Amino acid sequence: MKKLVSIFRNKYYLTLIVFFIWMLFLDRNDLLSQYQYRQKLAQLKTDQNYYKEEIIKVKKDLNELSTDPQQLEKFAREKYLMKKDGEDIFIIIPEEQEQKK
Repeated sequence: MKKLVSIFRNKYYLTLIVFFIWMLFLDRNDLLSQYQYRQKLAQLKTDQNYYKEEIIKVKKDLNELSTDPQQLEKFAREKYLMKKDGEDIFIIIPEEQEQKK
């Protein structure tokens, strides 16, 4: 007990303890903030990989659409419901999607 009290009376030890408490809990870059930054970084890396994959898919689709007129027509019909003169469009909605509405 006396040894513990003598440690707290020593100004160097006391300064060191206050410094560690400050750095662990009160500083702008404390442990909780570091944990949150690491979580955010991991999420951003995941998002980055997802968007890189999406860019590759879009570039592939763009290449197909710009080189193949049949693919362009198919894309326009499916995505934008475009049609030729004299054609009728029938949209079939599966029962699963109908129940969700």
